[in-house]
Amino acid sequence: MHLELRDLWHYRDLLYFLVWRDLKVRYKQTVLGAAWAVIQPFFTMVVFSVFFGRLGRIPSEGMPYPIFAYAALVPWTYFANALTQASNSLVDQQHVITKVYFPRLLVPLAPIVAGLADFGIAFVVLLGMMLFYGVAPTVAIWTLPLFVLLAIATALGVGLWLSSLNVQYRDFRYTVPFLVQFWLFATPIAYPASLVPERWRALYGLNPMAGVVEGFRWALLGQQAPGPLLLVSVIMVAALLVGGLYYFRHMEETFADVV
Repeated sequence: MHLELRDLWHYRDLLYFLVWRDLKVRYKQTVLGAAWAVIQPFFTMVVFSVFFGRLGRIPSEGMPYPIFAYAALVPWTYFANALTQASNSLVDQQHVITKVYFPRLLVPLAPIVAGLADFGIAFVVLLGMMLFYGVAPTVAIWTLPLFVLLAIATALGVGLWLSSLNVQYRDFRYTVPFLVQFWLFATPIAYPASLVPERWRALYGLNPMAGVVEGFRWALLGQQAPGPLLLVSVIMVAALLVGGLYYFRHMEETFADVV
């Protein structure tokens, strides 16, 4: 099926506009503005540090638990927010979809691109924490963009599925928060992946964010390399993205009629 990806380049100015509008709404219409990009992962890190790190004594593989958790929460928070906004994007933008033609793929893509601004702000705080704890980046830091791309591709792939389903079945809008919450604890954020029994590793790798989070920690903190876990995650990301693109394209012609 032809995905008309060339249209995305033709309408790139519209994508810039949608991203810029999303950023303006996100930062200008809130009291704390860009600080929210840090508040969410930082306070989650504090909660995890108290309950999992101090009380639960979950191992952090030689790292101070706060930086162990925050290094995972930076890509996770980007993914979770991008996925949530992308899944609701078609319904939220129905007034535009029903009036004018443009590649509908731009609608869920815009919040995923816009979310990179929050990611960048949270990442700067992570670098500050590394400086505070005396943790130097490893030589594998050059691989970090690869794991960021994996997080983007995962958010886009799942977001395309959920945004399409949300148009057809509005109940999906209410299942996304439960999905994200379950996904959070199914990802090695509060705990290291080494706690997962060896016989479950392949199944665990079907969670694409497991490879992203482990890879992120490895690239920055020098912890255990993701190994085969990453390979399974990459295959899963590719399947989600390709399947999401084709399903979205298949349903695209009905969006204006249904919303």
